[in-house]
Amino acid sequence: MALTREEREKFLAEPHVAALAVDAGAGRAPLTVPIWYQYESDGTVWIMTGLDSRKNELIGAAGRFTLMIDRLEPTIRYVSVEGPVVDTAPATIEQLREISARYLPADKVDGYVDTAWKEHGEQVVIRMRPERWVSSDLGTV
Repeated sequence: MALTREEREKFLAEPHVAALAVDAGAGRAPLTVPIWYQYESDGTVWIMTGLDSRKNELIGAAGRFTLMIDRLEPTIRYVSVEGPVVDTAPATIEQLREISARYLPADKVDGYVDTAWKEHGEQVVIRMRPERWVSSDLGTV
């Protein structure tokens, strides 16, 4: 059963790990990798990745990407969003802290942010405006 808009938005606001998919070019299957994401109340989603990463390069070339988010409990549910990149900007330490706090226990955030900011290299935030949605709640199977 497809989810309502409100159900999709509520689901995306929860801290699930997404599968990012982006066109990898002629003769290649899409690059698909797990990634943290943030969902904003205006419907925009954003990810953070390395400036020199393959993800950033491919997203820049394609101009769009897909995130597929799922869970298995209490019901089997997923939401997939696809759309164009609307902004790419250098990441801030505040954004790193925000996305880290979404996924990590509170007592681990500061240590992770300190290490990531120093050791992961320059990061960018890529914002996407969903144009296409696919969603379902399959219930308990």
